[in-house]
Amino acid sequence: MSELFDRIDALVASRSPLPPPAERKRLRQAHGLTLDEVASALDVRRATVSGWESGKTEPRPPEREAYARLLGKLAELYPAHPNATAPVEGTAVPEAFSSAPALTPQAQPVPTGPAPEAAAMTTEQKTQTRTAANAVPPAAAPSLARTTRTTSSASRRPAAQKAAPAASPAGGTDPRFENGPLTVVDVDADGQVLAYCTGGLVLDVPAKSIPSLVEWTLKEAKLGAPKLSGPGKDADPLLVLTEAALERYGLPVALTEEERLAGRIQEGHKVIKQLARAEWKLTKRGFGPWARIYRPATGSERACVQLCIPSWNALDTRHWADVAQLPPAELARVLGVYASRVMTPRGSTAVTGLELMTAFHPPTRASEPDADGKRHSEHNPGSLGKDPVDCAPCEAPDGHPLLVDLPRFHVRGPGEKLFEEAYDWARPMTDAECTLRHLVGVDVNMAFAAGANGLVVGLGAPTHVKAPLFDPKLPGSWLVDLSHVDLSRVKVGKDKWADLDASLLPSPFTPKGERPEGPAWYATPTVAYAVELGYEVRPLEAYVRSENGRYLDGWYNRLRDAFLATMADLGVHADMAPADFLAAMDGYRRRDPQLAIVVSAIKATVKGGIGKLRERPRGEGWKPGQPWRALARPTWRPDIRAAVISRTRINMHRKIVKHAAFTGQYPVAILSDCAVYASDGPSPLDFLPYRDGKPLPGGFKLGINPGLVKHEGTQSVLWGEEVRERFNAPELNLARYIKDGTVTDVDNGE
Repeated sequence: MSELFDRIDALVASRSPLPPPAERKRLRQAHGLTLDEVASALDVRRATVSGWESGKTEPRPPEREAYARLLGKLAELYPAHPNATAPVEGTAVPEAFSSAPALTPQAQPVPTGPAPEAAAMTTEQKTQTRTAANAVPPAAAPSLARTTRTTSSASRRPAAQKAAPAASPAGGTDPRFENGPLTVVDVDADGQVLAYCTGGLVLDVPAKSIPSLVEWTLKEAKLGAPKLSGPGKDADPLLVLTEAALERYGLPVALTEEERLAGRIQEGHKVIKQLARAEWKLTKRGFGPWARIYRPATGSERACVQLCIPSWNALDTRHWADVAQLPPAELARVLGVYASRVMTPRGSTAVTGLELMTAFHPPTRASEPDADGKRHSEHNPGSLGKDPVDCAPCEAPDGHPLLVDLPRFHVRGPGEKLFEEAYDWARPMTDAECTLRHLVGVDVNMAFAAGANGLVVGLGAPTHVKAPLFDPKLPGSWLVDLSHVDLSRVKVGKDKWADLDASLLPSPFTPKGERPEGPAWYATPTVAYAVELGYEVRPLEAYVRSENGRYLDGWYNRLRDAFLATMADLGVHADMAPADFLAAMDGYRRRDPQLAIVVSAIKATVKGGIGKLRERPRGEGWKPGQPWRALARPTWRPDIRAAVISRTRINMHRKIVKHAAFTGQYPVAILSDCAVYASDGPSPLDFLPYRDGKPLPGGFKLGINPGLVKHEGTQSVLWGEEVRERFNAPELNLARYIKDGTVTDVDNGE
């Protein structure tokens, strides 16, 4: 009989009632529990719990009964909002979820905004509240654990006592922006315009035109994000318009070829006329994929809304993959995670990377009150200021106005032009390396971000100095002869020298790894490394910047934290043991493809932001010797870009020198942040030196933090030799193709 009872109990447990997926996630977040904590308690994988919360899978016995018990107890503590939409038809809901008692006054969370007065809601206000019960984003979307919100602050449910892991200063805690930084505007099958916000919230949109949509956004939608620094500005709300929304508001679903090249629709378009009649203005770039609609600020009040139009190619597929094809709720989730962890997108990832720098160091701030008690705008120390500065002639790219007097076809050499770029170096394999079986690539995580960390850069204009004494703490560009630096004997520590095979190493001073032949221009980190290797330097002249600072520190910290938090959501954590880290990285993108897109966008924000510091002309009818639009920005600073790239390349060279001195192993190829070694085994652990789980100090270390390395890919030595023979290129850079072994002419951007 006991066996029969056991079977009956198992049958009951197999149908233990559960709330809908959205409610499961809300309850976990309301109690401040992480996915890992729930998974550990139930003895399942983190991805399993994530699947239950996203609705992709359902728990089975024996975990189902325990999971239902957990959720039932949480529901008693955090009952659903009384106006929440009913669960999806067919989903069983236990009494604990449908009629939980109200919280006692002692148990209620502390409100973050005005006191709730639900009884004061009008019928119209109540009808403007919806939830995305059938399209709630998967776990880890940024939210404050609310199942429903409204444009009326009077009925807003207090936030949970502990924010979800993805919450940040940029999203959700400020009552002015309680509905998040952005929304995706769409039209449903019944013709109703809906705004899909982060956290699963869906709002009815009453606006009938683009001007009224802008008005609604600024007056009722409660969208935006707080500023990232004291003197900065709050982020403007971002509206993402789907194709259905474009049609509803009279905009083209796609741009014509002429409009695509111009980057905007024509000035005479009816929507632009509507905006003009309503006294709204557009920025100089017009109504394009990233349009900004505003009215001139009055005092401290800003009236500005930004539009993102995916079908006009606002979201570059190189960085955002197929995110533009996602359903509205999922698109809101991806962009919302990025906005909460990085910042609300202001354009391409490159534009956003540059804007993030300015967000941490606005050009001006309010002064102390004067004799009349008034404050004035003044320079913000540590910023680049509000006016552009000229670069040094050696830092100017070809075609710059500073070079207008050069002969027309003159080609500047190393003694005239600063050329700090990432590595693209390779060499033929030695006979000994050809006897090994594998080629293993390791890639530095967030290499350019790591290069920016703690870097002192110039803030103002350069000063020209003749025959200066080199100062490694002084940012600038130095004309110096480094051809005497001999890599066969270098310092690898204080008073510790190492003998190396210089023929198997790239020079640290040139992107192609060639040894310099005479005086050349270098950024401060490159010259400082020559001194570090044990060699004297005597600059002939320099352009130095005495006004300097660690301008990129806040930018780096923000992007580092965004990267680490998103990778943690994908199951890859800092401080993992090497073998565990490699296992966690294997297929991490498949665990949550949407969050993997966020990772790609964060990386592109780093590289694109650094690249924007030396933006080149982009059409505009430009001719060599004439200024181009980017030169008018204070953030057009090729010297800062050169310093970051210089330090990134030097960081890589320092690692390969330490590795060679300790192991006798040398790279066969380096491409930017990826180095390839010949190895007996297919794993990085087969050639990276670890003793008692500890890596070589100053060498390569496996891990997810910026500056540490991951496994980029493994191919056979035979593959490498065959590829080079097929292309008749003994020095073909195998690092470019090590990831999947496919050799093409396409540059992957790495």
